Amino acid sequence: ILMRYFVQPKSEVRARHYDLTDDDIVAMNVMYINAKIDAAFVFSSGRNMGCFKGVGFPEDIGRFFRLDEYQAYMWTAHGRFPTNTTGWWGGAHPFSILDWAVVHNGEVSSYGKNRSYLANFGYDCTMHTDTEVIAYLFDLLVRKHGLPVEIACKAVAPPLWSQIEQMEPEDRELLRTLRITYGGALLNGPFSIVVTHAGGMIGLNDRIKLRPMVAARRGKTLYVSSEEAAIRIICESPDMIWRPEGGVPVIGRLQSAVQ
Repeated sequence: ILMRYFVQPKSEVRARHYDLTDDDIVAMNVMYINAKIDAAFVFSSGRNMGCFKGVGFPEDIGRFFRLDEYQAYMWTAHGRFPTNTTGWWGGAHPFSILDWAVVHNGEVSSYGKNRSYLANFGYDCTMHTDTEVIAYLFDLLVRKHGLPVEIACKAVAPPLWSQIEQMEPEDRELLRTLRITYGGALLNGPFSIVVTHAGGMIGLNDRIKLRPMVAARRGKTLYVSSEEAAIRIICESPDMIWRPEGGVPVIGRLQSAVQ
């Protein structure tokens, strides 16, 4: 019943908004519902993925959504303790749009600038917390603008200008261009984030590593967490474990997607 009020035939939407993809139309409707429909929110909209949110103890949330009955090749989890924003189910992690999902430890102090930047591209931030901008930025940079994941990471967490000036000419020109072109996408503040999508997983720290992040591997499985203890609960004996440098992404790709 609700759908008829805002979902329009694909042919009509495309006629007015150039050649939109199916993903564009889904994202547009997610933004419309979240911004225009009172007391309604969409927090999961991807293919073959699920985003589950709730307020309460993690084990209770897991039982409520019957997570033990799901199978997947990639999982993220986060137990958020609200600090700067309201504690409510819409503000619980993960944050997602289409098949992008983000969990985040820390604070995005550039939230206002990032939110205004995203509004230029049709993204409305309505969940009252800073993490939401991260999911939308990766969707914008990778899906809509077609940037490789590595370049998107450099856009949101680039080196400092003083570091860029000391680089080789080719790298210096690339980073200068990214900082100028995507200045509104730069994330400031202390953060460690895990971003997942259909093709893989990304772990990324702020540029000066004000929040911890640990990565590990066991066979062909990648683990990323803000704390080593969380990884060892899932995998007691990883083959290798390391602490990535600030601003240097850890990128895991799904094997079937690489081949």
